[in-house]
Amino acid sequence: MTAATERPAKGPTRAEERFGTLRELLDKPLTSYYLILGCSALLLALGLMMVLSASSIEALQKTGSPFSWFIKQSLSATLGVPLMWVCSRLPQKFFRWAGYPLMAVSILALVLVVFIGSAEQGAQRWIYIGDLTVQPSEPAKLALALWGADLLARRARMGRIEWRQLLLPLMPGVAVLAVLVMLGRDLGTTLVLFMIFLALLWVVGAPLILFGGILALAAIAAVTMIILEPYRVDRIASFLDPWGDPQDGGFQAVQGQIAMGSGGWFGLGLGASRQKWKWLPHGESDFIFSILGEELGLMGTLVVVALFGLLGYAGLRVAYRANDAFVRLASCAVVAWIAGQAIVNMGAVIGVLPITGIPLPLVSYGGSALLPTMAALGMLLSFARREPGAREALAARGPGPVQRALSWLGLGGRRGGA
Repeated sequence: MTAATERPAKGPTRAEERFGTLRELLDKPLTSYYLILGCSALLLALGLMMVLSASSIEALQKTGSPFSWFIKQSLSATLGVPLMWVCSRLPQKFFRWAGYPLMAVSILALVLVVFIGSAEQGAQRWIYIGDLTVQPSEPAKLALALWGADLLARRARMGRIEWRQLLLPLMPGVAVLAVLVMLGRDLGTTLVLFMIFLALLWVVGAPLILFGGILALAAIAAVTMIILEPYRVDRIASFLDPWGDPQDGGFQAVQGQIAMGSGGWFGLGLGASRQKWKWLPHGESDFIFSILGEELGLMGTLVVVALFGLLGYAGLRVAYRANDAFVRLASCAVVAWIAGQAIVNMGAVIGVLPITGIPLPLVSYGGSALLPTMAALGMLLSFARREPGAREALAARGPGPVQRALSWLGLGGRRGGA
């Protein structure tokens, strides 16, 4: 072949260049850190906005002010942001230690719920302390993630991790939490605890036969709970055919689907929901995704799904890049909790899963759910700050806005380290 007939070598196409740029961005040391921080901040801001919109009518009727529930949620967020920041600066040893007292406190609080808790909508989940409402099952999720991760990590480090040893004391601890939560007739939280437990077993490489046995026991327990509580039988029937009884058992599911369908591509506009005018029960909490779909449309719901997807990816990226067993286990447990709970909530709203009454993380109304979630995300930020190369990247970046503000006020020096 002569030089005249030779074809020049082709360079990379524009699509390949874009893919290479995206891959380069994803490979940076602080990618996980910024994804967790950015997605959490956007979901929290969106949640405050939607709580204000979804709760304004009912809050006005019950309290005389359309801002009362929004103010409570804002106060929870005001506490949650510093909590998340503090957790992002804490060392790994703190989280390994914290799981044990948090587990003990959670069990004690759940026992109190059984005896002095208040029941609403068929579930006994809350303890009222004056005007303060506490739901102990929410911090129990964080407790199980930390306690279970440290328990398995210690055995992995000692080189004697076997699936038979996973049953003690992990299985009894999970069983105690699950039984106490089920005594409060809270099937949704029991499901989330079960997802955390399965995530821990998956990461340590438990055999499939163990998963099969656990799933069989869980199915038997779920069927028993459904049979013993008539309202759960009605809820399953309503899930299978909500339009068969749209004025009673299927009312919430039907109204939620009407809200989602009314939004179209881009929604009716922020604050323009019709279903929040006493049509959709719990529109500010369990069914806030319906109000979001009605006001912001399909595009708004896809943004929320994408944010949770990126948050889950970032958490799994932290686990994949970690050299420590506890970090891998705790990160995957938190991802299973937050992403799994989001999937269950959104699935119930769009009608592909039964209604379980669990909130949408960071978005739904409720301080008891928001604070443990932000603490868990702060822990993921702490792990992300210690990824390979992250310390050096943070040091090269220089001081953050908080440190600069303290320096301007003469309260802190210029520090560039992590």
